[in-house]
Amino acid sequence: MQPGISGFDYRQVSVAEGVRLNTAVGGSGPAVVLLHGFPQTHLMWRHVAADLAADHTVICPDLRGYGDSDKPAEDGGAYAKRTMAADVVALARALGHDRFALAGHDRGALVAVRAGLDHPQAVTRLAALDVLPTLDMWEALHGRAGAVGFHLYLMAQPPGLPEELIGAAPDAFFGHFLQVWGRDPAAIPPEVRETYLAKSRAAVASIVADYRASAGIDVEHDEADRRAGNRLAMPVAVLQQDWGAALGYDAAALWRAWAGDLRHSTVDCGHFMAEEAPTQVVGALRELLSS
Repeated sequence: MQPGISGFDYRQVSVAEGVRLNTAVGGSGPAVVLLHGFPQTHLMWRHVAADLAADHTVICPDLRGYGDSDKPAEDGGAYAKRTMAADVVALARALGHDRFALAGHDRGALVAVRAGLDHPQAVTRLAALDVLPTLDMWEALHGRAGAVGFHLYLMAQPPGLPEELIGAAPDAFFGHFLQVWGRDPAAIPPEVRETYLAKSRAAVASIVADYRASAGIDVEHDEADRRAGNRLAMPVAVLQQDWGAALGYDAAALWRAWAGDLRHSTVDCGHFMAEEAPTQVVGALRELLSS
């Protein structure tokens, strides 16, 4: 049996035609939706979710294309963050919540930002863990230091080659990031690591499609918002590693351009901070939720 979040109920929730999201739900009170990153599933929130469920309804889905959620074929917009953000709003509404707080890590944070921009009437608070907005991410990657993002360029290529290369050795590819992005190997125990690898192994095409969208349609949407002066209207908390200096940018300044009410802080851990530093993440989220 694969691991799950203890005490949470699991259900498949229809959010769009032909798309159901595998979702863990626990607790009661104001709703908080937690979105996972790459190459993970909703399980990355297991510690944080258990704490927040003491006084919140906590909703942890696998994003479309990941985990046990449906994986529609790529069609130019199926994995746009706009589409994935609409999934999240539909999910919350299906569970009885027209308004909710939203936190995302990595890929999930990109979905959260798009949800905040597209659905400000639904998202009351927004937290983003260890990522930059899509447009800023591409502008920040340059020179030799930009090699840290090699996977972004690989999966941005047209359909065919990325899927073939990654599919030939999926555990080596996805396992690489689980190894080099974390500082504390014990934070992701063997049974959770194997779940991440197994679910990613079965989702190569949809994961690539998610990343490919971030090199195309997602950039177009961000550029349109920047031209229009659209910003996140809700209070925003951003937690990041201190890796901006190595790439030559000021992360807080980049985020401030998108969020007027910003709380930006650095966390001394690896990329998988909800698993490596859950107490700090919970503290930041609780502070945001009480603001």
